[in-house]
Amino acid sequence: MIYIPEKIALSARSLTLLRKLFRENPRLDEIYTQSASLDEAKEKVREWALEILNENAEAVSYYKGEKSGRNSFDKLRWQDFAAIRILDYLDHSGRKFSNPYRDGIESLNVPFQLLWLGKKKGLGGAKPLFFQDMIHLFRQLNNQLPQYVPTKEQVEEWMERWHDGLDPNVVRVREKNKERMIRILMKNIKSCEIGDTRYCFEEGMTDDQKAGKMREWWNDYRFHLRFAVRSPKLLNELLDYSLDLDTQKLLQKAEKKGIPFFINPYYLSLLNARTDDFTAGSDLAIRHYVIYSKPLIDQFGNIQAWEKEDKVEPGKPNAAGWLLPSHNSVHRRYPEVAILIPNTMGRACGGLCVSCQRMYDFQRGNLNFNLDKLKPNETWDDKLGRLLKYWEEDTQLRDILITGGDALMSQNKSLKKILDAVLDMAIRKIEANKKRPDGEKHAEIQRIRLGTRLLAYLPQRITGELIQLLGDFKQRASKYGVKQFVIQTHFESPMEVTPESAVAVERLVSIGWTVTNQLVFTSAASRRGHTAKLRKVLNDIGVISYYTFSVKGFLENTFNYATNARAVQEQIEEKSIGHIPSEFTEEIKQFPLNAERMVDNLKQLREKANIPFLATDRNVINLPGVGKSLTFRTIGITRWGRRILEFDYDHTRWHSPIIDKIGKVVIIESKPIGEYMNQLVDMGEDIMEYKSVWGYSIGETEHCTSIFEYPPYKFKTTEELTNLEI
Repeated sequence: MIYIPEKIALSARSLTLLRKLFRENPRLDEIYTQSASLDEAKEKVREWALEILNENAEAVSYYKGEKSGRNSFDKLRWQDFAAIRILDYLDHSGRKFSNPYRDGIESLNVPFQLLWLGKKKGLGGAKPLFFQDMIHLFRQLNNQLPQYVPTKEQVEEWMERWHDGLDPNVVRVREKNKERMIRILMKNIKSCEIGDTRYCFEEGMTDDQKAGKMREWWNDYRFHLRFAVRSPKLLNELLDYSLDLDTQKLLQKAEKKGIPFFINPYYLSLLNARTDDFTAGSDLAIRHYVIYSKPLIDQFGNIQAWEKEDKVEPGKPNAAGWLLPSHNSVHRRYPEVAILIPNTMGRACGGLCVSCQRMYDFQRGNLNFNLDKLKPNETWDDKLGRLLKYWEEDTQLRDILITGGDALMSQNKSLKKILDAVLDMAIRKIEANKKRPDGEKHAEIQRIRLGTRLLAYLPQRITGELIQLLGDFKQRASKYGVKQFVIQTHFESPMEVTPESAVAVERLVSIGWTVTNQLVFTSAASRRGHTAKLRKVLNDIGVISYYTFSVKGFLENTFNYATNARAVQEQIEEKSIGHIPSEFTEEIKQFPLNAERMVDNLKQLREKANIPFLATDRNVINLPGVGKSLTFRTIGITRWGRRILEFDYDHTRWHSPIIDKIGKVVIIESKPIGEYMNQLVDMGEDIMEYKSVWGYSIGETEHCTSIFEYPPYKFKTTEELTNLEI
């Protein structure tokens, strides 16, 4: 299905913006007025763009694809971005792009035809946000859209706008939230003679005594799982009836549609109920993560897997070409690392994040919150051995990421069984290598990671028993060449960094586990200075930033989507103040090997480099089938104003050779930049601070920080790739 532009009239708003575009650009007006045909007009626009581009030989080479990479990207002038985008629009004019996340509707890239039809006939069907984008494009070409390069002081001022959960004033507000919730939940708890024997009240207890008991339970993670909110009605009550009527109706619709609710009391206490002025807007990144939006509710039941490698047929390779031992317990994109999803309670989470990349699996029921049903059955031991044999016999796997769901939702007994099996596998791999000559040896296990959101969702899970388990495992595994032990977590906002989460991180770091963070760059998290503040607060407690992910372009994620242009803008204009001088490259490589000193090491390095945080993360998006990248060009734009981006894979890392077959990946963004800007206004932002975002139409993936590099082997491994079929 595709629209016919010649038969769709422009709205009054679109006509007004069209006239503004030509009024601001006399040369463009002259081209379109004097050209006898659209082709002639397009050729003259091309000549204009080339005039600009030819002033910079580096930009010409970049446009032609003769040069690429970060160094070449950094040599582009601001005008070059606009000239290259215009030329890419022309080069890809007339192309149709299928958009599976908009019911198969095809998008036609004909921006200059839309201008022609609009000017000549008032037709074309282009929407106001299309014309807004085109106006800013030509302003950039004419040097009328300045690139804003903020000072370090300006970025730090933006950072100071955001509170964090360690602020004593915020802590006091949350203590009030906790007390309110305790009083409400107290009504649902029976006497010890009835029902639950762990969380019950002895006969004759006063309300104050009951409340005191519940304060003790509050420190027990199992209490929060037991009394997690599973209905919109209770959610509103615990939030002091602060949800507006429209939100209540949306959540009731979500409940009827079968979208699971699971928000534990601790995490819910982080949300503002009756907002104090000093915290206004500070909790939006959290709130938008647990309160479902209309697009998500409308789409649930029809969600498609963005990760093409999630769709696996037994016996057939996934989208990246890898053959897997299980179609739902092992995921793999790269030669060196694969993901293990255990058949334990680790298939659950401490809550449901609205932009979760596994929403497709929640929809199918593969991941859920039926905790009793997710306990491992007797066949799990046999399956675990079979799955780990995959790592054992693969030539290149050196890194195992145990996640889910959430790895730390598994009970300690189950987690120990998994880790012990991983170590046994690593030892067998070492023993087998002794029989292989140099150059034919297989990669041995060097890095073990646990993926968890519980440091933010439920930090009480990091108990003394868990710390003993993980500390003991590190000591044993270190003897067999495992050098990097990583807790890969997800803090979305500085407001999630609480005294409880700081203690949890300190416990993990004290036993030599490195804690790294993956942020999802939602619209609320993308506000000026918000992500920079998060990096700083995380560094303060000993956490290293790892990835900043753009929200994937699902229709259901439209509300939380921040454009990739904003991801590039944040990378260049805000994260840059945390750039680590090259003289410290070797020093930070050692940080994971001395994780016990992480807090001091991060503090000392920031002081020496005079930076507020370490910009160790990379801004990327997960591309379907080929991994992570932010290397893209804007090659088109729909009549609605949604940009069409052509992504290349990340040339800075090793991929499956299937990338040569896949080629580049085209993504039509979920929302136009103008719609994103309107959303910022709704969140109280001054969009004048963001206006340069219109000009970021090209991205280049940053190099991986040396802190995340694999340690070198003392032997030469084989170049053979196993478990691969292309």
